[in-house]
Amino acid sequence: MSSAVKIIKRGKNEILTEVRVSQDERTGPESTREIVKTVKGWISELHQRRRDEQLATSAFRKIRVALPLIVLFFLGLGTESDGQQLRDAFRKVEPAVVIVRTEQKGLAPFPQQGMVSLNGLGSGVLISNDGKVLTAAHLVQAADRTVVEFSRDEQIPARVTSSAFAADIAVLQLERNPVSAVAATLGDSDKVEVGDQIFVVGAPYGLSHTLTAGHVSGRHTLNKRSENTTAVEFLQTDAAINSGNSGSPLFSLNGEVMGIVSNIMSRSGGSEGLAFAATSNTARRLLLEQKPFWSGIEGLLVDGDLANALNLPQSAGLLVQRVAEGSFAWRCGIHAGSLRANVEGQELVLGGDVILRINEVPVEQSGSYDEIYSSIGRLKPGDNLVISVFRQGRIVKLLIPISQ
Repeated sequence: MSSAVKIIKRGKNEILTEVRVSQDERTGPESTREIVKTVKGWISELHQRRRDEQLATSAFRKIRVALPLIVLFFLGLGTESDGQQLRDAFRKVEPAVVIVRTEQKGLAPFPQQGMVSLNGLGSGVLISNDGKVLTAAHLVQAADRTVVEFSRDEQIPARVTSSAFAADIAVLQLERNPVSAVAATLGDSDKVEVGDQIFVVGAPYGLSHTLTAGHVSGRHTLNKRSENTTAVEFLQTDAAINSGNSGSPLFSLNGEVMGIVSNIMSRSGGSEGLAFAATSNTARRLLLEQKPFWSGIEGLLVDGDLANALNLPQSAGLLVQRVAEGSFAWRCGIHAGSLRANVEGQELVLGGDVILRINEVPVEQSGSYDEIYSSIGRLKPGDNLVISVFRQGRIVKLLIPISQ
């Protein structure tokens, strides 16, 4: 009689496989041993497969847990790298950053009468080993006395040698070199792009050597009207800028000066993420590559109704507010204002000279300052500088011989 033995094998995908072996295909115990051996092989293979699956599952779980940790690790390395780069750059440039303190005489605030001493505070940066310091023009333009303070409380008197009010930048010359300060490098601001990381070091509210970091938010160019005017470029930044930061250097992460802080746009009076700095290349073109000139005048351009109210003989003029003691304008006999007034919400000082022309170049709203500075730069020793002013209702011409 023929019979069959049914052997069930569990496959890889859990499918039951039926193998029928006919009784006629084998005989005796030897055939039985082969069947047992085959079944044992299948069972061993099944166990090995299960162990492999368990190891694979365990490895996958470990990778799934470790992957976020690896990502966080590398992100942490990036943050640490940026932080270390910022710390290294700050340590490199800190000795070159200075506090600029000014003193000038001015009218006492209302309702007081007479003249008082007015103190100013800002920042700056040493850019050469012979004692040149870059700072903001509005801080030192009409200052009678200027003192530069270094990180080790070393104070050195300085004088203004050149200023460009349109860009709000000025150069100070120290009376002597500092003991241990190292000058910062004036970089190429044309290489700066929007989105680049930068940092600012200054003295907000008198807190010296304060670092704030941010990015370049934009670039803005002024004075593109004609070929005779020099373009003035500003970098916009979201780095925190406050009172006392005027003149602060804006650095790239490699420690090069890329700008000088000028002003902020703010409704509150404090930092709101809109600050501007004249670029290093603007400072180089206007101050370092031209003959130095500092007028010492703080003035206000008047035109329109105010010019008519002052009976000006032309459409616009520069109303002199203050004149720095010892400056070029002071030696020329330019008169400062003496009567505080408020015109349409704007506070100004009346009673001073109104400058109409310099070397026959009219002072106009259309941007004549570059042409005026160029005409002064062309003067040679022995030439006369001619300044026409409107004083007490009449035009007065001042002739100033050029000696050097």
